[in-house]
Amino acid sequence: MTPTPSSPSATAAPDSSGIFGQPRGLTNLFFTELWERFGYYGMRALLTLFMVAPIAKGGLEFGTKSAGLIYGTYTMSVYMLSIPGGFIADNFLGARAAVLWGGVIIAAGYFTLAFHSMTAFYIGLTLVACGTGLLKPNISTMVGALYSREDPRRDAGFSIFYMGINVGAFLAPLITGWLAQSDAFKAILVDWGFNPARSWHWGFGAAGVGMVIGLVVYLLQLHRLANVGHPPAANQPRPWGKLLGVLVGAVVLFGLVQLSDTNPNFEWIRYGYVVLPILAIIWFGTRNDPDLKRLAAIFVFSLAAIVFWAIFEQAGSTIQLFGDQLTNTVIFGYKFPSAWFQSVNSIWVITLSPVFAWLWVRLGDRQPSSPMKFTIGLFFLTLSFLLMVPAAKLTAQGLVSPLWIVAVFFLQTIGELCLSPVGLSTMTKLAPANFVGLVMGIWFLAASLGNKLAGVLSGEFTATDAPALAAFFEKQALWIGIATLALFAVVPWVKKLMGGVR
Repeated sequence: MTPTPSSPSATAAPDSSGIFGQPRGLTNLFFTELWERFGYYGMRALLTLFMVAPIAKGGLEFGTKSAGLIYGTYTMSVYMLSIPGGFIADNFLGARAAVLWGGVIIAAGYFTLAFHSMTAFYIGLTLVACGTGLLKPNISTMVGALYSREDPRRDAGFSIFYMGINVGAFLAPLITGWLAQSDAFKAILVDWGFNPARSWHWGFGAAGVGMVIGLVVYLLQLHRLANVGHPPAANQPRPWGKLLGVLVGAVVLFGLVQLSDTNPNFEWIRYGYVVLPILAIIWFGTRNDPDLKRLAAIFVFSLAAIVFWAIFEQAGSTIQLFGDQLTNTVIFGYKFPSAWFQSVNSIWVITLSPVFAWLWVRLGDRQPSSPMKFTIGLFFLTLSFLLMVPAAKLTAQGLVSPLWIVAVFFLQTIGELCLSPVGLSTMTKLAPANFVGLVMGIWFLAASLGNKLAGVLSGEFTATDAPALAAFFEKQALWIGIATLALFAVVPWVKKLMGGVR
């Protein structure tokens, strides 16, 4: 079979002229994603704090529960829209064009958030979510397309790509947090004749500048992606009806989620996040077709990802509020912005990503299987929330040391590196050749639902009742621990579903 432009030939010599012996195109995607994530994490570091801040301090003065639901809905939408985004790239634009236009829409969203009004707030969030739905799944798809399915560099390449994400995620909160929260920048705004309470919006604007830089990098190095991300042939019919179905499905799903938020009688809908993937696993896993069995494995990984992100993505809500309201943010007499805590996870990722990339290559065929890596990831996530239990109890005595958050992010980062880059790589290996973008959309839908659950769970956060806060973390650690044991029990079965794919 003749390879498509986005699928490396099985007989062609692999490209190893890029960084660390990787394909040259990885460099472009590395830096483009770095700046896109700069914008995303720079804005995310401020979002919850901006929503709960008093109006007198430039915030929206939402309650913790309302802020959690909005935060969860926004982060859910960012990933949920990856399904139509992947479909549009597969059948209309191609991945390269989808990444470009997605970046343009994202930048417009951040610059809209730079204006102080409730209308601009919601329009800005909507634009960022739509643009990310186009960009996010398709840039990952192009990373996978740089390698053959059997290329042993795949997991290492995704780990390097993941490190690029976290370089941007590390830098962003330092810059946007300083602009939004620091007394020094507020004093500068006063000197310039601006309202210092509007400093939040300078942080949002900086996120937009980051996205623009990413677009410039992408266009300047576009020639490195000459063999991947092309649109379908011009004479190929475009499935407009199917696109409409995908868009309607996304709208219906969004509507159901909103219904579960606004009507207590429909909160049971949230159980569907877990029940439906289980039903899909059973259905596809009992078929005789190897491709359908691999779909069952995809849903196993997706379900594990939902559980993982429901805990992990509380970094921008629960852990952010804990850092802002219950943690000492003064070091050597300097009060640092609480948004800076959002850089800690990325510091650990940058530090540990090369270690994991080296480890997977060093172990070769002896490395743990993908489902076992997922199990290890859930285990370390369990440990992280168990560690928050004594930290929560200590808040009864006053502000706690920032080292608690540093340690929590260390444990979560180990779990993240065992699950997220490995998950991206595994999806591209398991996906049927003509549906890689759509399968990546399913992977990001799992992240979407996990993010929504993270927002729902964070609404129960309390800064005024230490025993209740400790119980809050303990309960979640228990459930993630049960999920870890369940996944460990089915690892042999999942390996059979994968049909030889590691």
